[in-house]
Amino acid sequence: TEDVMVPVPELQPITFYQQKLQSNFQDKFMCAPEGWADDQQPLVDFYTDLDIFRHQSGRYRPIKTVLTYGIAGIGKTILMHKFVLDWAEHRSNQDVHLLFPFTFRQLNLLTGEKFTLSELVHECIPETVDIREEALNHIFRTLQSSGNSNYDKSRFKLLFVFDGLDESRLLLDLRDEDVRSADVTKSATADVLVRKLINGKLLRSARIWITTRPAAANQEYFRKRFRDEEQANKIISYIKTSRNLHIMCHIPVFCWVAATVLEDVLKTRAAGELPRTLTEMYTEFLVFQIDRTKEKYGSDRCFHYIRSLAKLAFQQLDKGNLIFYETDLRQSGMDFQEASVCSGVFTEIFKVERRKKDKMFSFVHLSVQEFLAAIYVRMSLNSNKNLMTFPQLSLKNLQLILNRTSSKKIHRIFIDKALQSPNGHLDLFLRFFLGLSLQANQNKLKDFLTSSSSETNEHTIHYIKMKISENQSAEKSINLFHCLNELNDGSLVEEIQQYLSSGSLSTDSLSPAQWSALVFILLSSGDLDVFELRKYSASEKALVRLLPVVRASSRALLNDCNLSERSCDALGPVLSSPTSCLRDLDLSNNDLRDSGLKVLSAGLENPVCRLEVLRLPGCMITKEGCSSLVSALTINPHHLRELDLSYNHPGQEGMQLLSAGVQDPRWRLNLLRLEHGGEQRM
Repeated sequence: TEDVMVPVPELQPITFYQQKLQSNFQDKFMCAPEGWADDQQPLVDFYTDLDIFRHQSGRYRPIKTVLTYGIAGIGKTILMHKFVLDWAEHRSNQDVHLLFPFTFRQLNLLTGEKFTLSELVHECIPETVDIREEALNHIFRTLQSSGNSNYDKSRFKLLFVFDGLDESRLLLDLRDEDVRSADVTKSATADVLVRKLINGKLLRSARIWITTRPAAANQEYFRKRFRDEEQANKIISYIKTSRNLHIMCHIPVFCWVAATVLEDVLKTRAAGELPRTLTEMYTEFLVFQIDRTKEKYGSDRCFHYIRSLAKLAFQQLDKGNLIFYETDLRQSGMDFQEASVCSGVFTEIFKVERRKKDKMFSFVHLSVQEFLAAIYVRMSLNSNKNLMTFPQLSLKNLQLILNRTSSKKIHRIFIDKALQSPNGHLDLFLRFFLGLSLQANQNKLKDFLTSSSSETNEHTIHYIKMKISENQSAEKSINLFHCLNELNDGSLVEEIQQYLSSGSLSTDSLSPAQWSALVFILLSSGDLDVFELRKYSASEKALVRLLPVVRASSRALLNDCNLSERSCDALGPVLSSPTSCLRDLDLSNNDLRDSGLKVLSAGLENPVCRLEVLRLPGCMITKEGCSSLVSALTINPHHLRELDLSYNHPGQEGMQLLSAGVQDPRWRLNLLRLEHGGEQRM
């Protein structure tokens, strides 16, 4: 392709600046930020190549904006780092002339300040120093003055990455209906520039990638972390023996925590003495960090820093802050210099990022902050300190805590508050808080915690089981089962497992708590490729109870299960859920009728629906149902490739509607089965 020239400040091809920027990025993005330790591993060793701007259908579709979302710690930042590294090292995405990776942590520091876009780039991305402001302004003006909005047709191909939208403190109303474009060379506040970049009012043809949060053990990680195959196999085998740990290993940072702990303790302990719960693993991790540093800094100093960090963790978690600036430190009663020292002492717990005008602090991972926050609450209960209002506790409940009238009531208060949280942001904190009530964990942290009564934990276990029986949402029930695991109680799960093993499971007599236990077992099994409802019960009641398992499975066999149109009310939201893994749905021989298919079609037409195979033989569907299907596939035609409507009653009109639809070149459907026509391949 033609190498486009940039005439100022001196005539240079765009590839000149591309190569300068790529060279500067190679060192910065070379290693994965695993705990920000000194022994970081090359990122290329851990993660595979990425192509996020290619449409899933395989057909050409111009894509301008990509949003990557996932739970905290799932690896969104690492994904972005790998993308930039692949570009910088010429492995992929070489069509991108210039790539500008921003983080909202950086942008937060600039609230209220004014910049041109080129000044903002230079301020936040020091690796762009070789691209003079005149060159950037020329590139940006060229794009802004063009009527083109298609990246592939753009004279200069630019990609702006914004990592961590959930951490933004900018005033970003992305629904702002202000259609006016801003002059790219004029100064504006950072929030205005970012907002207009994202909504396409600044550089219409530039691509935008945003990462954010919504509300099986990684064997590859451990095999590459430990070059000794025998050691790696030993750690992987151990991880698989604990459902709690196995589930958590989908989070890259937890793999690093587990590897750090197990590498150390496997040398000196028998298998029965190894950490089996999340709290035990993080307790061992903290003890390991303290032991590594106290010889150099002294025990008293290390304990003081941990207490300070625990207080900061709790008070900022209370406010919903994951990153902290100098004002946040002052509000938490922590000296700015002390925070800097802590980041130097406990480099694998607390970190600092230095910018031109300020510093920002954070824990290496949200789970570390939640663990330390739980320690602070335990310390405060022991010493009768003021817990502020976490999280918006009533005055009555706060007084209960301060007076220490009942440890049982304290546990209930925090369980209730976690259940009342609309987005589950207290779930992990609660698991740590309860896990720290066990004597074994308190013994390891005896410099911070004092013993609590085992009778309290027995009452807590009973209370959690009572809450599970109250028909909580699937997500809240699952976290309550995790809490039981932290308290070393697996009685509910073991009961259902015994039924499953003996083949004597009778769903007709299951209590709500037992249903929740069954869901927890199935979701924790790690084998969710195919879910067959009839194995448990061919009924609508079972479908509703096991809906979280359907959502998590790639293939759901719900055929011949006595389902009606009411079942579609439950399945429709599954199809339109952005977290659904479902790709193949078999509803054969159920009395769904047109009314049920209409509800399913509402889910199918949702842009996030990724269903590829839909089987509906013998579902009492007529032309009205076919019309609903065609309408849905016209709106969202890019994923469904197999549709089985045999043994239904579409009539000539219904068949014509479907036949006309499949002629649409946008439809991906390549296999259609109809009642009278047999198989029709497109």
